[in-house]
Amino acid sequence: MTSPATQVVLPRVPSLGGLYGRGLVASARLGVTGGARSAARALPDVTYVVDDVRAQADHLTAYQHLLHEAATDALPAGYVHVLAFPVAMALMVRPDFPLPLLGMVHVANRVEQHRALTLGDRLAVRAWAQDLRPHRAGTQVDLVTEVASGGDLAWRGVSTYLAKGVRLPDARDEARDDAARQAFTPPVRTGRWELPADVGRRYAAVSGDRNPIHLSPLTARALGFPRAIAHGMYTASRALADVGAARGDAFTWSVEFAAPVLLPATPDVRVAPADDGHEFAVWHPRTGRLHLTGKVTPHP
Repeated sequence: MTSPATQVVLPRVPSLGGLYGRGLVASARLGVTGGARSAARALPDVTYVVDDVRAQADHLTAYQHLLHEAATDALPAGYVHVLAFPVAMALMVRPDFPLPLLGMVHVANRVEQHRALTLGDRLAVRAWAQDLRPHRAGTQVDLVTEVASGGDLAWRGVSTYLAKGVRLPDARDEARDDAARQAFTPPVRTGRWELPADVGRRYAAVSGDRNPIHLSPLTARALGFPRAIAHGMYTASRALADVGAARGDAFTWSVEFAAPVLLPATPDVRVAPADDGHEFAVWHPRTGRLHLTGKVTPHP
C-alpha cells in the first residue's frame, strides 16, 4: 500500500518522551468518550516526513554495545528502527488517531532492508498508519516507516499493534487460530541470554522508549505487569545480532511477539539456519513459554 498523498514535514525527529505524555492524555480522552471500547473513525490520511536525519557515533556505539552488534560504521536494522520510529509514534498521538496509545501491544514487526546504511548517511524518514482491521481480541493497525538515503529507499519497517478490547463498528469477532503458538515445543537451544533487571532502562536510554512498563517493577505493576518487561524490539534486535554477518547487507527480518519477557530473565534462545536464511526463537527455560519467533532471509 502506498503512503497518503498529504504530507506533514516535521522539523526534526520528535522526542519519544514528549510523545508518550501526549499519548497518555489522548488515551484518557478516548476512555472518557468511550473510544477505549469503540474505534469509530478512520486512520489519519497523512504521511509524516523528516529530512536530514543523521546517526551520532556515540549513540551508535552505545546501541552496538548493548545489543551485541559489531562495532562498525554500519547501522544495524534495529538501530534504524530506533532512529525512525518516533516519526511513526507521532501519528499515534494525533487527536484524530482512533486507538488509545495506553495498553497498545506490539504483536509483530517486519523490516525489509534493501541496502546497508552507514554512519554519515543523510536519512529521509517517512511514516504513516494503514490497515485498521478487526482482531479477535480488539483492533490491529500497521505503522509503516520508510528510510531513504540519496533518494533511494534503503529500509522499510512495518510495526503491527493490537489495541485490546477496542472494537471497530460492525466488526465481527475473528477466530484466529493460535494452535501453532499453543503447541510450541522448545527446540534444542543454541544459547541463553542473561538479561539483568535494568536492561529495560538501558535500552530506554539508547532508544528513547521510556514506556513505564520497561523501567521498574513499581511502574510496571501500575500498568498490570508483575515486573518490568523487556522491550520487544530489544529482544528482536538481540536475535538479529545473534544471526550476525550471515544476514548480509540486504534482507527481510520478521518477528512475532508471543509473551513478554519479565526482567530479570535468562531465556533460552535458538538461532539456526533455515532453508533460505536463519530462524530464531526465544522462550522461558523452565516453563517453555514462547516469547517470540522470527526469521531473517537474505535477499538474492
